[in-house]
Amino acid sequence: MADNGTTGTAVVTGASSGIGAEYAGRLAARGFGLVLVARRAERLAALAERLRDSTGAAVETLVADLARTADVARVAERVAAPDVSLLVNNAGINGYGPFTEADPTLLAKVVDVNVVAPTALARAALPGMVARGRGAVVNVASLLAFAGSLPPGPLPHRAVYAGTKGYMVTFTRTLAAELAGTPVRVQVVCPGLTATEFHLSAGDSPVEGERQRVHDEGGMPAADVVTASLAALDTGEVLCVPGLADAGAVDGLAAAELGLRAGPGASVAERYRAG
Repeated sequence: MADNGTTGTAVVTGASSGIGAEYAGRLAARGFGLVLVARRAERLAALAERLRDSTGAAVETLVADLARTADVARVAERVAAPDVSLLVNNAGINGYGPFTEADPTLLAKVVDVNVVAPTALARAALPGMVARGRGAVVNVASLLAFAGSLPPGPLPHRAVYAGTKGYMVTFTRTLAAELAGTPVRVQVVCPGLTATEFHLSAGDSPVEGERQRVHDEGGMPAADVVTASLAALDTGEVLCVPGLADAGAVDGLAAAELGLRAGPGASVAERYRAG
């Protein structure tokens, strides 16, 4: 990623493993100071030590559960500080399971972590970035944001999770249009299946142990997801799909949306008059 005036401090949520840990390492190597946010204190401390030793980066750790309002407020306070030039909203949980059988408390937590927290943190970060004329926000979503009509098997039962990721896609793309006249960039990255710990827990509790693991399903290496995201951020792509060979598909999405928006006419569509 080219500098573009954005080096400074990067805040990375969900930094204790997987995509978040990969962002942390890559950004430290590019000269960013880091604030690493996650629930697992031991994992964060070990990662911070490794990055300080290998890159010389200044690394802070902030242990927080982004399902808790008080913890989100603590992280938001740090995100709003003037040294922060990059926010990576990576933390997320899945809450997979049939909607009619899922624990309502867990589903509420999915919404809190995947929607409420990143929205609050972006709101904390962006006013200062806009005022300073530099900065970026990266939101990590999922290709499941576009899987609404597909049934489970082989995809997971995912109604709430996919809904939260659909929110992040629409939120980011709309926010990018709002900020188009500023030097501040926003991106949503939508990986497909990625080789991380993500499927080892529904999100009600973090994966135990000090060593990062990979779920049995495999998937794209987290390093490749981050490579794509940082390259797309440098070139100004708002919607980044790491494995998408034909970038024209994104234009096709915008065209389809334009067609849907042509619907609000002065009278109801003829097909609804049949009854």
